[in-house]
Amino acid sequence: MKPVLDAEEIKQAIQKIAREILEEEELLEKVVLVGITTRGVPLSQRVGALLKEAKGIEVPAGVLDMTLYRDDLSRLSTHPVVRRTEIPFSIDGKSVFLLDDVLYTGRTIRGALNALFDLGRPDRVGLAVLVDRGGREIPIEAGIVGIHVEAKKEENVVVKLKETDGEEGVFIE
Repeated sequence: MKPVLDAEEIKQAIQKIAREILEEEELLEKVVLVGITTRGVPLSQRVGALLKEAKGIEVPAGVLDMTLYRDDLSRLSTHPVVRRTEIPFSIDGKSVFLLDDVLYTGRTIRGALNALFDLGRPDRVGLAVLVDRGGREIPIEAGIVGIHVEAKKEENVVVKLKETDGEEGVFIE
C-alpha cells in the first residue's frame, strides 16, 4: 500500500472540513452532522468536536446506514450487513452535512440521500468527504473536500481511522 496521508495530515484535512462548514453555515444551531457508516461516523464526531471547540455549540451528530438503499446491493452480497441508523433528532428545516471517508462513484451518496429524505425534509444538504478520488458514475459532487487524490480505476483508496481500524492513514492499494 502506498501512503497518501498520515495521522497529522488527516487531522489537518478534518480541521479544513470543520472550517469550511463554519464558513458555509454561520448559524450552527441549524447544523446537524450525519456520518455515513462506517468511517463517516468518526469523521462526523471529530468535526463536531472541532465545531464545539470553535463556537462552544454542541452540533448534533447522527449515524446513517444506507445499505438497503444501494443500487448495487445484489452484486455485493446475498446477505448484506445492515447496521443501525441513529439520528435521534429532527432533520426538518436543518442544514444537514453528510460526512463520508471517500467519494468515488457517487453511488453511496445517492443511496444516503434517499435514506436521509426518508427521515425528513432538511432545508439543505451538504456533502463533506475526507478524500475525493474522482471517477464519478453519477453526478454527485462534494462541496467540502479534505483532499483530492488521483487513483486509477483498478486502485482502491483505503482510509484507516483509530476508531474503526486502530490506526490512522490514507493509502492507495
